[in-house]
Amino acid sequence: MNDDERYIRRAMELADLAARGGDVPIGAVLVSGDLVLEAKNEKEVRPDATAHAEMLLLHEAARRLGVWRLSDATIYVTKEPCVMCAGAMIAARIKRVVYGARDPKGGADGGAFDILRSPRTNHRLDVTAGVLEEEAAAQLQRFFRQKRQPAAGEGFET
Repeated sequence: MNDDERYIRRAMELADLAARGGDVPIGAVLVSGDLVLEAKNEKEVRPDATAHAEMLLLHEAARRLGVWRLSDATIYVTKEPCVMCAGAMIAARIKRVVYGARDPKGGADGGAFDILRSPRTNHRLDVTAGVLEEEAAAQLQRFFRQKRQPAAGEGFET
């Protein structure tokens, strides 16, 4: 197993923890030299609309390293980053992002928008898409399928 798969698998474990807490199952790992940080979505538990796994990693990495420029860092995330997270990664000068599942409704790597690879941004980062894509997509699909199913006794009476 290569590093991309290893870190995406770890991010998927973190995503499972997010789901148990009621959040959309997205996990992420940031690697910069010897520093390895982990985060999961925490929008529901905080509550904070900006508490995406990637944003939490960027905040913590900057705090720990004492710099906002994270030009040696790679972020591994289970789902294609959204516009907010993509913009923050560009602003932080992230070196590379690796992700699993595509997000056709909100992704910023061509899913719904094309920000990560846009020639208009002031920083280019390397993107590796689709690492363990089927597994990462299945994890998200399971979560949303369970959310849509009414709990026992909550269905319509006939």
